[in-house]
Amino acid sequence: MELYGRAPRKSWPVYCFDLLPPFGQGKNERMRERDAYRAAGSPDVRVKAVADEDAIRGNVYALLGHLLAAPPDADMLETLAAIDPPSGDRSLLTAAWRMLGEAAGRATPVALRDEFQALFIGLGRGEVVPYGSWYLTGFLMELPLARLRGDLQELGIERQAGVREPEDHAAALCDAMALMIGGDEPVAVARQAQFFGQHIEPWMGRFFRDLQQASSAHFYRAVGQLGEQFVEVERRAFGMEVPAAGERRPDA
Repeated sequence: MELYGRAPRKSWPVYCFDLLPPFGQGKNERMRERDAYRAAGSPDVRVKAVADEDAIRGNVYALLGHLLAAPPDADMLETLAAIDPPSGDRSLLTAAWRMLGEAAGRATPVALRDEFQALFIGLGRGEVVPYGSWYLTGFLMELPLARLRGDLQELGIERQAGVREPEDHAAALCDAMALMIGGDEPVAVARQAQFFGQHIEPWMGRFFRDLQQASSAHFYRAVGQLGEQFVEVERRAFGMEVPAAGERRPDA
């Protein structure tokens, strides 16, 4: 991967897991199949607020990628259920963390396997479609995917052997951002912002809102809430503007 220098940027007020990156040890077989870019990491997972903003952001992306790639097992549910955000923080993001912890406390691995199947796999297609091309064009494997592959190649990021999902899967994009932020060769924030603005910001917030509204979503409604709020935090931190209702983007 090409080395990029760091650039000054605004603060990201995000509470997250203290995951020793990269996140991913102990995954089940389906998770290993669907996990796009992550290598094996430490099983030591503790819930806390982390001072290092880059580690925080990378860990949120890693967590979202993990949950969107496969349903969490019993150990992960126990960890999520231990989430205890600061009581004085009334932000929407902190509320989303609290909702995720409560949802994890009610969930079981068996129920989550069924929920994940209904949401993302289904009979022919799941209730939600977690691909950028689908949201941006209404079809799979379209031009947005080709552009994404070009950017990933330029960044030196490629799919692991055996991964069948296209690179514009929401989990894969979260993995890519986690790598850019917390990998061995971190990418400059300006380049992260460019990647985020081109491949995540235009559609992933809508995906997370659809996930919250899906009839099969119970635990994953909280995942969608966290994802939506985190994408919004990233958008504001990167200084991006949202087009007014009915306004087209310049590249649309």
